[in-house]
Parts: sequence; structure tokens; C-alpha cells
Amino acid sequence: MDLDLAQVRAFVQAAEELHFGHAAEELSISQQALSKRIARLESTLGRRLLDRGGHGVRLTEAGQRFLEPARQALAAADLAVAAVLDTHRPLRIDVWGHLYAPMRTLTQVATGEPRMELGHGRDLPSVITALLHGDIDAAFGRVHAPLPAGLTHRLVRLEPVDAILHADHPLANAPAIRPAQLRDGVLWIPGALHRLDFLHRFATAFGIHEHAEGTNLGLDRLLADLAVDPRRFSLLPADLPLPPHPAIRSVPLIDPTPLYAWSLLWRGNGGHPLLDTLTSAFVTEAERNRWLEHDPARDWLPERDSTDASALTGAAG
Repeated sequence: MDLDLAQVRAFVQAAEELHFGHAAEELSISQQALSKRIARLESTLGRRLLDRGGHGVRLTEAGQRFLEPARQALAAADLAVAAVLDTHRPLRIDVWGHLYAPMRTLTQVATGEPRMELGHGRDLPSVITALLHGDIDAAFGRVHAPLPAGLTHRLVRLEPVDAILHADHPLANAPAIRPAQLRDGVLWIPGALHRLDFLHRFATAFGIHEHAEGTNLGLDRLLADLAVDPRRFSLLPADLPLPPHPAIRSVPLIDPTPLYAWSLLWRGNGGHPLLDTLTSAFVTEAERNRWLEHDPARDWLPERDSTDASALTGAAG
């Protein structure tokens, strides 16, 4: 059975949008053309993939089974085209986020490499979508849930974090702070707590019940938001240089030290020739700088991160 990739792409877009109008707009075709492509695909397969009713569009059971292999087929087709037409294009890599900055790691392993095109993913779901669509070749992220089929990742850095406090916070002048001492403070977070898994798990693990939500608009805005309330605190990488701010203090966290687990993500079915070079550079730099060393008695990692770190350490040993 030969599949028409234009029909498959129409189905995947409609399945992701769950709205025919939006899907047609994304593909720059009419809604009628989109419907015809999906209908022809369903006819070829002999199965209904999408139901359209009063409650909108939903995947049938067959559609749910077909969606992930369909995404993989499109990704493979895009890679085949890229192998012929884009042999000299830059490696497209997302350096996710402003507050936790993997760009600092990237510059250490890729200095002098001119063939990189950097983007900025918003969160893990947006990074995954961009990878599956072939919009990027690789990305950084903290992998806290199973990845869709076709994607893979490698842990590349365990990054200690410090507490960032208002200067009038009771612990601002302490030489070091235990995470449990922050339970009476207000955790400031750059977004909805349920979308920021690391901060959510940190708050749960150490009994921090109050939080304030803002918007991730960069480091200067973070410090300004912290300065509003003496009870506020947040977490930032320990080696991130902070701009001077009279109302802000940075204090190390100990007993245990929280570690943020950065992974490099990419499509597992091959891709840009620089991916192997980049991955090898990270492995070398991680060993040289001891980025993946951790002590469960001294450090804190969410459970999934701890499992990944232990497995990688065991494999390396």
C-alpha cells in the first residue's frame, strides 16, 4: 500500500489542531482540500481516522494508532529531502529558556562552529513538536516524561541551582540555605506551576506551599519581580552571572543541593551530520568538567532525573 504524503500530512495537522480550519490555514490550503485529502487517505486505509461532530474533531481509535507512525513517516521523508537539498544548511538547535541557560554549555562545546542556527523553545511540549515536525534538528530540555516514538535524548549536564532572594528575606545573609528552610517563603515562578515540572517537584519535596506566577521575560525582569516582595525567592543556576541588583541576594543551597538535569534531544532516525559531532563534544566536556557527577546523599534530583543520571553513570562506569 503506497501512502500519499500530502494526505498523511493533512491528517497529522488536523489531528494536532483538532480543528480543520486551523489545520488548513497551517498548510496553506483550503478547508475543502484538507477534507478531501483526509477522506482519500481514509479510503486508502479502509478506516475512519477522524470524527467531526457537534463537539469538534476527535481521533478515532484507528486514528490514534496511526498518528505516531504517520509523524515518523513525515519526519523520515523530510530528512530524505534534506539529505539531498540541505547538505550545507546549519544545525538548527533550540536553546530552551532564559532562566536556565544551556547556551552557556553550548558555547563551551561548540566554540568556532559556524554551522549552527539557534532558536528558543518555550517548554518541553513545544520542543517535542518542533522536533517531530522537522522544524529543528536538536534541542535542550529537561526530559520529565516519556518521549514520543522517534525521539531520543542524552543527559548532558546536571546543573546546581542557588536560591535567589530579596535582600530583606530572613535568609538573605546566610552563607548557605537548606531547601527546607524556604518553606515559609513565596516561590516566584516564570509561568504556571503545573507547566514547570522541576519547580513543582521542588516545592512539593520541600514543603513550599506558596507561590507567585509571573512571565518568563528574561533575567532582569525576574530580579525586578523578586524585588517586589521580601518573602519571594526563586532558583537560578549557581554559575549564572547575575547583574548587580541592590535588592537581590544569591545564596547556595545545600543538604541537599538541587540539580537541574539538562538533556540534548534529537530525532532518533538520523539527521544533520553535525549531531554526532555535537553529542561527542558534550560527552567529552561532561567528563572533563564532571558535569554528570552526583551524590544521592548530598544532591537532590527529581525521581526520573535521578534514574536517568544513575543509569548514565552506570553505563559510563
